[in-house]
Amino acid sequence: MSTNLPEALATFKADLVLDEVHRRLDGDEDPMAIVRELQDGMKTVGDLFSKGDYFLSELMMSADLFTRTMALIEPKLDGLVKETIGKMVIGTPKGDIHNIGKDIFIAVAKGAGFEVHDLGVDVPVEKFLEAVDQVKPDILGFSALITTAFEPMKVVVETLAEKGLRDNIKVIVGGGVTSATVKEYVGADAQTIDAVQGLDLCRSFVGK
Repeated sequence: MSTNLPEALATFKADLVLDEVHRRLDGDEDPMAIVRELQDGMKTVGDLFSKGDYFLSELMMSADLFTRTMALIEPKLDGLVKETIGKMVIGTPKGDIHNIGKDIFIAVAKGAGFEVHDLGVDVPVEKFLEAVDQVKPDILGFSALITTAFEPMKVVVETLAEKGLRDNIKVIVGGGVTSATVKEYVGADAQTIDAVQGLDLCRSFVGK
């Protein structure tokens, strides 16, 4: 009998999820159909988190399981047209090496259908600018847990404006040290310390 994949993901049944995905991939099922089911599971997790029924630990568990499952599916997606709702470049600026919050958000964003280009941590200004030029994303995301990251964010945004590119991209900042004041200082369009709220903001940016 087929496993309810969204429910299994939302309740962290890792063995069940991984076994089911293996079985379906071996049976040559459409990998994008499997991805959509996993996205449904991540949406359930996000809804439960928003209502206060799930907490950060549950969000991290689901994000980890989603990432592990996508690692099985992604090789099968090579050569296929990937259905995405928008493109995003994200990274933790120079001087900050924290990645847990960023990685949780990336998993949630991928689960919602975003094409995410992760630049990693300790990312210099030039690398952000190069990625924006090459990827031409809808959204640029900064993640930070220390205040020294604010200045590089500001420089990136100001440089995009100088190049005439700022109007073509939405900028969001996230992380425990960020605030509405930081958003204004950096020149971003949005700020959050919550991965699910961040996803909602990004979905609104692309009209989804």
